[in-house]
Amino acid sequence: MVEWIVSDGLTGYDDAVAFMEARAAAIAAGEADECVWLVEHPPLYTAGTSARPADLTDPDRFPVFATKRGGQYTYHGPGQRVIYVMLDVGRRGRDVRRFVEQLEAWVIATLDRFNVTGEIRPGRVGVWVARPEKPPLPDGTPREDKIAAIGIRLRKWVSFHGISINVEPDLSHFDGIVPCGITGHGVTSLVDLGLPVTMADLDVALRQTFGEVFTG
Repeated sequence: MVEWIVSDGLTGYDDAVAFMEARAAAIAAGEADECVWLVEHPPLYTAGTSARPADLTDPDRFPVFATKRGGQYTYHGPGQRVIYVMLDVGRRGRDVRRFVEQLEAWVIATLDRFNVTGEIRPGRVGVWVARPEKPPLPDGTPREDKIAAIGIRLRKWVSFHGISINVEPDLSHFDGIVPCGITGHGVTSLVDLGLPVTMADLDVALRQTFGEVFTG
């Protein structure tokens, strides 16, 4: 059984990490159900285990939190849905690569509910959307923008951290970092794509598509 929690308002990052670590430990010990937690954070940057200092281009802009999730720098803030997944990957097959692919598939299925085609690109973490209406990159590569980031950690085969999907954040806040270490391509959101999607709309779609990708 998976418990779903939706937190109103803005959740402090340290409070979120403390909750996730405690819940993941309880799941590993068989003392709690798996959990999907939907939150929004105040504006902040987080640094994953592969973060390069040079990619934090404006270190004084927002608080910066070092985190032990995979990945590099990312931004969290109002208008972005953060989905923390505390799931028993041990019970779900002990295949970390497959688990990440399932998270990607979940995001893609959710975006499809709004007629947005999310895509995966080798060597580029996260979920991307093509932007044919924008000029190509200088080398002629078609422009693509990132709409969702993924970064997880496992402890005793239980996952925590997870996914962020841009609904209507201030996209200029990404300017203080090189998001996920990727240059050239940009960042977008559902509203930036011209879709009047609310956070509640996204939450409904996430719950509807979860069972299409995961069992239990």
